[in-house]
Amino acid sequence: MSQMVTIEIPDDLADRLQPMQAELPRILELGLREVNATRQAGFEGAADVLELLASLPTPEEMIALRPSPALQARILELLEKNRNQGLTPEEEEEWQQVEYLEHLVRMAKAKAHLKLQAQDKV
Repeated sequence: MSQMVTIEIPDDLADRLQPMQAELPRILELGLREVNATRQAGFEGAADVLELLASLPTPEEMIALRPSPALQARILELLEKNRNQGLTPEEEEEWQQVEYLEHLVRMAKAKAHLKLQAQDKV
């Protein structure tokens, strides 16, 4: 199913799009992906964790990793909103990112525990 959408754009942009009329749905789809990717790049919790992982932390540093206060506050905000009114599609996507990040951290912490146990046996 398709819908007709009318938008106002500057004349110079209209001139540039005119020869590409048939490709407008694809152009808009790519543009939306770019906008969403830009939003995701700002996912605060992931940047901190990836930075720590890139530094090749010791097992002790990995085990000590905790969410930043800002990430913890956002998690609580999303949980509360989900309980009371439900999440928007964007917030649901953000929640899925939080869950995936938590999964990665749990895996890294489990490996860190195994390394420490192996060191204790030596």
